[in-house]
Amino acid sequence: MKLTWMKWSALPVAVLMAGSVALAQDQSSSGSPQAPPAQAATPAPAAAPAEKPKPTVAQRKENQQDRIANGVQSGQLTAGETAKLEKKEAAINKETAADRAANGGKLTASEKKQVNHQQNQASKQIYADKHNANTAHYANNKVGQRRENQQDRIAQGVKSGQLTAGETAKLENQQKGINKQVAADRKANGGTLTASEKKQINKEQNGASKNIHNKKHNAKTQPQAQPKP
Repeated sequence: MKLTWMKWSALPVAVLMAGSVALAQDQSSSGSPQAPPAQAATPAPAAAPAEKPKPTVAQRKENQQDRIANGVQSGQLTAGETAKLEKKEAAINKETAADRAANGGKLTASEKKQVNHQQNQASKQIYADKHNANTAHYANNKVGQRRENQQDRIAQGVKSGQLTAGETAKLENQQKGINKQVAADRKANGGTLTASEKKQINKEQNGASKNIHNKKHNAKTQPQAQPKP
């Protein structure tokens, strides 16, 4: 009787233990609950490149002069081409100065637009003249070397701002006249120059040299553009 009671008393305990073991096995096989897969982070949109500020009227003017100076020094621009380009630049500068004087030193939006349009046209002309078939050839002789030296001095004056566009146009017109005379003399003499012709050309280049010096050291200068703060 006692044994029978103990038998039936132990049965619920055994069942409970078996259930606990089964539950533990089930948890072990299935593992802990899985977290939902993390979603890939959406990349931030790339920042748009900052728009380059448009050059000011003064900066555009200086840029044109630098391009002309480089063309003169490289021989891509002849004296005649340079004279025409600088005459055009001088006219734009004169118009800009008149507009500023009429508006208390400033330019209106429409005036700025007009100046920019004119500089666009001048820019195209600079490019065309620098890439056409006309180039300044300097012969390996005293006349050619003197001519190249004068052009280098003019180019340096343009780039430094010592020469205004108007001054440069006059100097290049003077060089154009000398070059034209040299070409005519050579043509008349089978490609050479006589001693008297060389003497005459040297005298004219001496006068041109003084003009270059005087114009580079007078009170007139091409104002350099100041960078924006």
